[in-house]
Amino acid sequence: MISTDLVQPKNLVCQWEGFSIRYQTAGTKGIPMVLIHGFGSSCEHWRKNITVLAQTNRVYALDLIGFGQSAKPEPDKQITYNFETWGHQVSTFVREVVGEPAFLVGNSIGGVVALQAAVNTPDLSLGTILLNCALRQIHDRKVATQPLPRRLGRPLLKKLLKNKALVRWLFAKIARPGAIRNFLQQAYGNKDAVTEELVEILLQPARDPGAADVFWAFINNFTGPLPEDLLPQLSCPALILWGTADRWEPIALGRQLREFPAVKEFIALEGVGHCPQDEVPEQVNPLLQDWVARYASITPTS
Repeated sequence: MISTDLVQPKNLVCQWEGFSIRYQTAGTKGIPMVLIHGFGSSCEHWRKNITVLAQTNRVYALDLIGFGQSAKPEPDKQITYNFETWGHQVSTFVREVVGEPAFLVGNSIGGVVALQAAVNTPDLSLGTILLNCALRQIHDRKVATQPLPRRLGRPLLKKLLKNKALVRWLFAKIARPGAIRNFLQQAYGNKDAVTEELVEILLQPARDPGAADVFWAFINNFTGPLPEDLLPQLSCPALILWGTADRWEPIALGRQLREFPAVKEFIALEGVGHCPQDEVPEQVNPLLQDWVARYASITPTS
């Protein structure tokens, strides 16, 4: 029986490649789970999940470098912001902080990071759980699938996005409460889930020095791995959860990922948007707990 006592997470800091990484942890028993946030987010986007999951599992949530309270080193000069970098960060975190193989749970771009880490270090991943995984539709290899106006305008768009001063100006316009609120209301199926607390969770790290340059680096990333590149290489089982009301990553495209052998289950969440863990934690938490318990018993740990 699951205890009704909630386990509050601890805020901690570790070092990776000479940079400070913030993470949270809760729970003292059970199979470890590592929670990986999406673009522009942080550990706090899992605030409705960590304490519940910690009743049955050791739970960790980390801020990817460049986001949340983790360091935001200068792009290209100090670090390259891409999925290979974040995948390496997560793999190192599992090895050095968690200390044993874990289930990797990622929302949006965090799903691609989870896949990259599991492919990089299969011995450290017991399974991956993808929540509305980023399909990376701005990728160069997906240009041909885009509407004609987007294809024609792409060279100009890429040229404009290379202008760091212009992107910094754009970021300053976006990093405001009203803009963040509108942005989130597009992402969530239930608009009531977009609270002032949630707006502040995304807004606070955007005020940090270097946040605008991380944004610039990310939106200029038109290459690198796609989910369909990584899933065939996956040696551990995968679960996919997808909100049917996601306007950014349409479920019709997400369902195509079911064809890969590693994907053992695909669950549609009716009326839910891009961030199910925050919008409907009462649905997501038991699904994660049950699936991890089931596959932990059949997944080899060595």
